[in-house]
Amino acid sequence: MRIDLLPAEGTFYKANLHAHSTESDGRLTPAELKEAYKAHGYSVLSCTDHEFLLAHHELTDPEFLMMTGFEMSFSEEQRTYRRETKCCHICFVALDEKNDVQPCFHRTKYLEPEKIARVHFDPAEPDFEREYTPECINEAIRIGREKGFFVTYNHPVWSLERYPEYSRYKGMHAMEICNYSSVVSGYDEYNPRVYEDFLHLGQRIFVQGTDDNHNRQQPDHPKWDSFGAFTMIRAPRLDYASIAAALRAGHFYASQGPEITALWIEDGLLHVECSPAVRVYCITGARRSKAGYGENGGMATRAEFRIDPDDEYFRISVQDEQGLRADSNAYFTDEIFG
Repeated sequence: MRIDLLPAEGTFYKANLHAHSTESDGRLTPAELKEAYKAHGYSVLSCTDHEFLLAHHELTDPEFLMMTGFEMSFSEEQRTYRRETKCCHICFVALDEKNDVQPCFHRTKYLEPEKIARVHFDPAEPDFEREYTPECINEAIRIGREKGFFVTYNHPVWSLERYPEYSRYKGMHAMEICNYSSVVSGYDEYNPRVYEDFLHLGQRIFVQGTDDNHNRQQPDHPKWDSFGAFTMIRAPRLDYASIAAALRAGHFYASQGPEITALWIEDGLLHVECSPAVRVYCITGARRSKAGYGENGGMATRAEFRIDPDDEYFRISVQDEQGLRADSNAYFTDEIFG
């Protein structure tokens, strides 16, 4: 029996679900971001401005979808970012087009008064007091999910978080396997090891590629932080409900450039089709990881791997000639073979 891990039908929509505009510390307006991303082949964008949930549905058109979101921060020293200060950043993207009520809101802190006046929040909810503790961060994640948001853990390297910190976070939908703004700023923010840590801790979460763009430089500058990491979402159509359903189901992969065009398993054999690759990795939870190559030293555009029920999980990573990666979500053998 064939099991399509990425749906066989539908369209891949290129998405950036972590972006900053002039509503926080970005240099482009939401409208300018929409035009820039649309011109570069993107179909989905979420302006996840710091602490500020604001819908931009007026910018949605038949070829481009704006999703509602914001980024929430927890810091050892709130509102202060010294170079040695650890922090945790979480993105919340609404899974319902009509949801513009900000969860975990505080009526007097974390935002300027003029922005607080523009936020929609539930007046029956108490002010959410932040602490840089796993208990408080996990509570925010839980509330975000309960209130209908797709919750993502962001850029652990830039945040100075190591295993003792992030290993205690639970309940997010996904983590950033690559954060492009951190990369161009000098951080080694390609995070497959962090993802493996979460998987081995029993967290069945997804991966995203995001820009986290602020666009403080000109487009020809090496530190221009747009269009470097993205999420390819497979959905039947480009509308809010379809993209949200694909996010819930994990029908997407993260990329810095390469493509995964098909991924399915049949009779215990994993099949991969992709853009030309130097190497196709099949990474497992056991010591049975494998690599596929093209014939006669050429580039690979497909690969096959035998999957064992004892592998615990498997995921695909495609590497191109530039060393850039595309990473699938992890798939778990007890769900496939069970």
